[in-house]
Amino acid sequence: MAYKALYRTYRPSTFDEVAGQTHIVKTLKNALATNKIAHAYLFTGPRGTGKTTMAKLFAKALNCDEGIGHQCNECKNCKAILDGSHPDVLEIDAASNRGINEIKDLIEKVKYSTILGRYKVYIIDEVHMMTPEAFNALLKTLEEPPEHVIFILATTEPHKILPTILSRCQRYDFTKVSDDDIRERLKIVLEKEGISYNKEAIDTIISLADGGMRDALSILDQVLAYSGNTLNEEDVLSIFSLESKEEKINLIKDIANGEVGNVLSKLNHYIQKGTDVKRLSNDLLVILKDVLIYSLTYRRDLFQFVDEGSAKEIASIVSSDDLVEMIDILLNALKEYKNVNDINPLFEVTLLKLTRKKNRQDKPVINTQLENNKITENSVKQAENPAKPIEISNPKTTEEDFVPLVKPEEIIKKEVPIAESKKEEVPSYSDIKTSNKIMMFKSAVSGDHFHIEAETLLKMISCSKKDIKNQIIEGWGNIKKLMNHPELGKAASLLVDSTPLVASNKFLIIVFQLPIIANKANLIENQAHIEDVIQTVFNRKLFVYAVSRNESVELQKMYVDLYAIGKQPKAKEDDFNIKEE
Repeated sequence: MAYKALYRTYRPSTFDEVAGQTHIVKTLKNALATNKIAHAYLFTGPRGTGKTTMAKLFAKALNCDEGIGHQCNECKNCKAILDGSHPDVLEIDAASNRGINEIKDLIEKVKYSTILGRYKVYIIDEVHMMTPEAFNALLKTLEEPPEHVIFILATTEPHKILPTILSRCQRYDFTKVSDDDIRERLKIVLEKEGISYNKEAIDTIISLADGGMRDALSILDQVLAYSGNTLNEEDVLSIFSLESKEEKINLIKDIANGEVGNVLSKLNHYIQKGTDVKRLSNDLLVILKDVLIYSLTYRRDLFQFVDEGSAKEIASIVSSDDLVEMIDILLNALKEYKNVNDINPLFEVTLLKLTRKKNRQDKPVINTQLENNKITENSVKQAENPAKPIEISNPKTTEEDFVPLVKPEEIIKKEVPIAESKKEEVPSYSDIKTSNKIMMFKSAVSGDHFHIEAETLLKMISCSKKDIKNQIIEGWGNIKKLMNHPELGKAASLLVDSTPLVASNKFLIIVFQLPIIANKANLIENQAHIEDVIQTVFNRKLFVYAVSRNESVELQKMYVDLYAIGKQPKAKEDDFNIKEE
């Protein structure tokens, strides 16, 4: 005998065996007990929640030899319905019998009396697939069928059914089966099959089933075909290319800590493994939701995914406001997945966005000041003073860490000693001290990127040359031609995703969408190649600095606010010199 799938083997044979849907079971039982039987029913709800099964159970209760409402599973009617051979219980697939000719044939047979049972029951599955002409042909019969005929329409998309059909049916909305109901049903099946299992494996199957009892049994069937007489979480994860709970929580921790390298390494591993990115995104969303609940309520009984230890650890790193922002990022990504052909790049950008909160803290001067959108009296005075020199430096630097940006003979006109700096913290916006130079220092801490103060950027904006900027914008697309260059290709690939904001004879400020990419462009190791790309394309040796889109908007707003009160910063290009030691 051919193997019978678990979802068919363990299909409920009575109302009492149905997993979930207690509101529907109770209503149908009462209707049968009081003989208040409608002529047409509409069963609607997600796939695998028991619509067709309930229709067959209802047909069995109508035709059982022991009387209406019984389901003995022993009489000829019950047995015939169980094996699908009952002549009076007809299951029709509207997806393949959707036309007017098929419905006319059905209407012609409706008038004939029953052969074996009390009622002739027509179960029309996927009824939303029927054509409007077929619906209209069925309309009159559905409204006034013979007394011995009952229609049960089943669909996952009731909104596609004509309102005139809906108005003639009693509607029953099936809901997703609860996790507890699926868990209990799976345990019963596993015990009857003599399969050993662990709780984590069942929980993973429940997560995959997404409220569908049939899906849960189908997944169990597939896993058992792979693992044999045991059910464990590792096999489920392996078959469906999933990540364990621990791996997902560790990914969230890396995101919370701003560990971009670790996050991207894990992403590459997921893509190579064939991980379901949509499901992973949803699981990350659930983790962040649990952590947010914990940070607001400290109640562990409300957790869906994480344990208290993990929730406490993540909540100590990420504020509740940042958790809300991260949740919004994931929700937007889940909406956009259906609009792209390849979701992997979108998922990568989503992970980068999730890490940006931590990485923005590396640039406290610009972001902290600009977030407040306030112009202090002290900052206005500094913006008015063009005589004071301007300095570009990294926090916590020393003279010994000085690294030249370009060769002195190309730009420098006059040597001026560098002011001594002994690992001082980055000053606040209102305490900026400036010198006669644009200086670049290698960070004493990480040796990675350089930083420009907000006041300096405002002065650089005031020196912008419209004609130079327009020339650069017009030729910006030519950077793509260098993407395959053996030495400049990497820098060119980075620059094509930016747009020019400010340009003069000595410097260029560019804008990237994400702060993390702007930081990458400002890495010391990338500067020489970036400048070579600009010089190759535009024949100009320019100092290049990158800002994020948010920083660009805030800087321009500050400049406009200063201009409105006549306090716009004033500077000359000669104020910006680059020094090498």
